[in-house]
Amino acid sequence: MTENQQHLEALPGEGKKEKVRNMFNNIAERYDFLNHFLSFGIDYHWRNQVLKIIKAKKPQSILDIATGTGDLAILSSKANPHSIVGIDISEEMLKVGINKVKRKQLDSLIELKQADSEDLPFEDNKFDLAMVAFGVRNFAHLEVGLAEIKRVLKLGGTLIVLEFSHPRKVPMKQLYGFYSNNILPAFGKIISNDSSAYTYLPESVKRFPAYDNFTDIMNTVGFKDTQWRALSAGIASIYTGEK
Repeated sequence: MTENQQHLEALPGEGKKEKVRNMFNNIAERYDFLNHFLSFGIDYHWRNQVLKIIKAKKPQSILDIATGTGDLAILSSKANPHSIVGIDISEEMLKVGINKVKRKQLDSLIELKQADSEDLPFEDNKFDLAMVAFGVRNFAHLEVGLAEIKRVLKLGGTLIVLEFSHPRKVPMKQLYGFYSNNILPAFGKIISNDSSAYTYLPESVKRFPAYDNFTDIMNTVGFKDTQWRALSAGIASIYTGEK
């Protein structure tokens, strides 16, 4: 781990939030390209798996936490909700997302705004469905963020989390480890010109409490009927729970 990564992991909540915000501000213009390029386009498939769940739930109001550049918020419009709100702490990521929403003429349906996932600016019991794609591992306080999401969900509302995990079976475990520790940081640094973002990613994935460990935390916060499903041999996973 680099000195910068060690510093980031050791920071108290507010310090980590600021570091994460600055990191994503720095790579915002290249973020979409890097996501698709470095995942070989598999991230499209992962989000479409989330969309299937959203469509089955038929939500009227959706909250997208850590929306980034708005990819999942935009995709979720295919479920025909009445409203979608996306929040993120990175203003530069949001600028990219807002422009995408306008280009797709979805600005009457989707609102993107800057907000903290651990202090959501919404009343209790507001949304039918909440979702987080590749964002919960960046929460400074995981339980606080999950509790806030639960607070703003309606009774019976659904939380969907799409997050990187760590493959556990040979040979994918070894292949993914080599790729995430060597190839991904090298290409990420060259393309984004940021030395921290794509070295932070594999370290944050290693520290994320994946699989049953994460659903256990969801249960502790008060979510019910929690489940998880591995995608692409465990490179990512989808977690669901209800309020």
